[in-house]
Amino acid sequence: MKLNLNDFSLSIDFKIGAITSLRIRDCERLAAQLPLFRIRLRDENGGTVIVTAFDANSCEETDEGALYDDFSSADISAYVTLTDENGEAAWRIAVTPKSDRYFVEWVEFPLITLPPLEANNRNGNGGKILFPYNEGVLVSDIRLRKYSKAEYPSQGNYSVFPNMICSQMLAYLWEDAGFYVGAHDERRGVKEIDFIEEQDGVALSFRLFCGTDFGERFETDYPIIFSAIEGKWESAAERYRKWFESALPKGIKKISENCELPDWYADAPLVVSYPIRGIHDMDEMNPNKLYPYTNALPLLDEIKKECDSRLLVLLMHWEGTAPWAPPYVWPPYGGTENFNEFLSELHRKGDLLGVYCSGFGYTLQSNLIDDYNKEAEYADQGLWRGMCVGPDGKIAISQICQGQRIGYDICPASEIGKNLLKEAYSPVLESELDYVQILDQNHGGGQYFCYGRNHGHAPSPGTWMTENMQNMLSEWNHLASKTLLGCESAAAEPFIGNLLFSDNRYELNYEFGVAVPLYAYLYHEYVRNFMGNQVSCPFCSEEDTLRYRLAYSFCAGDCMTLVLTPEGNLMSNWGTRDFSHFPDKEKAFRLIANLTRFYKNVAKPYLFAGRMLPLPNIESPNVSFTIKNSERTVTLPAILSSAWETRDGKRALILVNPSDIEAHCQINGIQVTVPPLDAITHPL
Repeated sequence: MKLNLNDFSLSIDFKIGAITSLRIRDCERLAAQLPLFRIRLRDENGGTVIVTAFDANSCEETDEGALYDDFSSADISAYVTLTDENGEAAWRIAVTPKSDRYFVEWVEFPLITLPPLEANNRNGNGGKILFPYNEGVLVSDIRLRKYSKAEYPSQGNYSVFPNMICSQMLAYLWEDAGFYVGAHDERRGVKEIDFIEEQDGVALSFRLFCGTDFGERFETDYPIIFSAIEGKWESAAERYRKWFESALPKGIKKISENCELPDWYADAPLVVSYPIRGIHDMDEMNPNKLYPYTNALPLLDEIKKECDSRLLVLLMHWEGTAPWAPPYVWPPYGGTENFNEFLSELHRKGDLLGVYCSGFGYTLQSNLIDDYNKEAEYADQGLWRGMCVGPDGKIAISQICQGQRIGYDICPASEIGKNLLKEAYSPVLESELDYVQILDQNHGGGQYFCYGRNHGHAPSPGTWMTENMQNMLSEWNHLASKTLLGCESAAAEPFIGNLLFSDNRYELNYEFGVAVPLYAYLYHEYVRNFMGNQVSCPFCSEEDTLRYRLAYSFCAGDCMTLVLTPEGNLMSNWGTRDFSHFPDKEKAFRLIANLTRFYKNVAKPYLFAGRMLPLPNIESPNVSFTIKNSERTVTLPAILSSAWETRDGKRALILVNPSDIEAHCQINGIQVTVPPLDAITHPL
């Protein structure tokens, strides 16, 4: 079969079971022939069988595809269809087990291999990958990408949607063209979305977790789209946004239409985060100088004055149990009296208070507080019945934050797990707090893999996970009627309506690429986030990169964040242990003050509920930052920029100069000057 589509052609040999050609703008882009699909089946003991399109001994072609049958290693059939939908290729697949010996765990489909990326390509035909990982990154060197398959027990950095992957798409971008792959799944089922070095090229992989029972048929009720686009990341974002806006997740509203948002949401408060015990996550958890809570008030007053900003104070190590030892957190450390006094005083001054929580772990033993142990409770109450179960029926120790705690992952779809979380978190949700990062460690707001057969859900990961989280988060929103909830990383697409203010740690992407504000491009009209505590920032702390990161977040429409030491110094990022170098506090404060005034007086119509647009060509000087523990540097524009459209159709560029000297750039042949530690708008 050959399809001639908008700006590209696609050839498939169904008998072979592979894509044989992809031509975009009369140039062949295919690097190798992979099987159209891979399917993994599991038996009742957790054993696996993998079959591919190459393994079928029978292939019956139809007008729209082919039926694959007679697999030697498994008694199943697979029906693949490919159609032309408005000049794009639309793929669908159905897999039918012929016995109840297996369930279909996942289907990897459709597989296509493109040339090695530009840093790994000897033939000069390589490009970059746009990856919706941790809010958006461009990857040009696959050697920097550490790929690991998503398996039980879950890890926080798996490339799973909805989790660290915020959107259901990938794009491969050359200088002259781009190739878009998007799963247009309105139910937002669980998928591993990644790119893998395979057969002298890069395979774009969509692994669809089926959520089926033994012997149950799996069928995609949505298309996976192939489309030719321009070679810019914004072109891929435009294509995906077009679909997203045609099929919004339930509960989502544009910021401009959401009457339930608190007034402070529009103010872009400066988030100020610090621990009240210890200095970092693996420290001795003794009270520091910012405890009792009211001890921090003079320092916060100084920051408020110098930065000319409303503050959202975001506490760490505040839990009355043990830091990062979920699910039990309440009451606050030291009791509620001074905590409530602190909250009241912040509110009196117009400021806000939030806390970090740690998601869906069940902590048997804290590694930070020796006397925090729940082994007796776990055994006496049979809480193992509410934990995430592996394919073999066993419960494995959680992989999440093992340095801080030892325990298990709670399955919130089980009755016991759901009730356990509700009991633990209800006091926090019903408090007078302004913000609760209720799902720290649950990146994007997703839950962990569970194969339990008596939890009331399918025995494999799938769409039920997304639906369960949407329902449970909606219940939590009702309990926390005056409190915004959030998660680590920004909320993945199906949870945006529930998690309206989250910890956008885009800086992690510099470990293997260059961060781009894909998340803001797609979703900023519906949600805004904050810069986050920047934990695991890959930049060397000897270089003062804080102002650059503040400027990036501001340009993306997010709220800026400072992380404090107990002495009131600025950490480069949370988790810092070497305090021989500090960011320049005076310059950081001046930049924040200038950007806050600029937001209030000029940029608010764009950066609050605005719609991000493609950037024009901007010729800017560059800066280079060193990646720690490597010899690699990242070269970035010295002037940060973003393009926006307001609700009434006005358009402008936002240009930010985080350096302490005047900076210049060229926009459409016009030289533009941006003052030091400040920002301007420019006509678009």
